[in-house]
This record gives sequence, C-alpha cells and structure tokens, in this order.
Amino acid sequence: MKLLDAQGRLFGKLSILDLGAGLTILLVLIGIFLVPGTGGSVAQVGAVKQAVEIDAVARGLSVRDPNAVVQDLKTAGKTSVIIRNQPYGQVAVKAVQPLPRMTLVPQPDGSVKALPDPRADLYSTDLFITLSGEATVTENGPVLGNSKLKIGTTVELEGKTYNFNASVIDVRLLKK
Repeated sequence: MKLLDAQGRLFGKLSILDLGAGLTILLVLIGIFLVPGTGGSVAQVGAVKQAVEIDAVARGLSVRDPNAVVQDLKTAGKTSVIIRNQPYGQVAVKAVQPLPRMTLVPQPDGSVKALPDPRADLYSTDLFITLSGEATVTENGPVLGNSKLKIGTTVELEGKTYNFNASVIDVRLLKK
C-alpha cells in the first residue's frame, strides 16, 4: 500500500489538505485555551488597590435648583461614575460645594481682579465635588475599572435625579 495515492490522499483515505486544515484548527484551539496569557487588562498587571480621593469641577451645569442637586449628592453619599464611556460603579461623595461665579475685571493700574459676576444666569451653576473610592495603582497612575484616572479626565456622574460631566482637577492617593 502506497503512502500517497495519485489524488493526494494519505493511505488512500485522508486528503493531505484536510489533514493540514485539521492540524491548524487544533493548534489554534491549543493556543487559545491551554497556553497561559497575561490574563485581564494591562492595567491590572502588578497593581495594588489603594484609597483615592478625586476632586472634580462641573462648570456651567444647567440646573433649575442647584441646592437640590447639592443636597441630593450629599444625602445619597455615593454616586455612579462613568469614565470614558466605561461604567466604573459607585464611589463615595465626600464633599459638594457650589462655587461662586466670578469674572475677570481689568483694573486701571493694568492688573486683573476676579470679582463676582454681575450677570444674572439663573440656571447655570458651578460645583466642586470631592469623591473617594478604591483605585488600582499601576506604574502609570491610578485606574478605576479599566480607565486611567488623571487630571483633565472627564467623568460622568449619575444619580437618581442627575447626570452630568465634571472635569478631574486633582487625584490624591491616600496612605493606608
């Protein structure tokens, strides 16, 4: 009995092309399921969990009653955070305070002063919010969920009666 016949079949029964395709599929399956990979996201490799505080500012928040939003944030004590369209979960709200609206006014001597804005904008407010939670600390900084958290990052805060964006202005890692 010949090893290969005239039609390219092994022992007259199995095509070499079929054997090659089957071997390729088997190697792919072994590579996917049996060969260990890094597992998880890159942000979690060699990382440690640590408490973090985040200061964020929401500027020009359109709201009819700013005090109701401030009170809602304070009484709930927590809010849902979404970073770069990736939901993280709940973080604690440590402090919320409305910021006075200021405008820069040039002085006769050439200097500039920040004075209360005399324009009446009844439905716009600025909020300063301090949040706290657990972050994974990597060599590139803190990570909430799978999103790096850095100054300038826009975070979306969501609760029962609100959903707005705020910009991160400070990130502090707390000592254990």
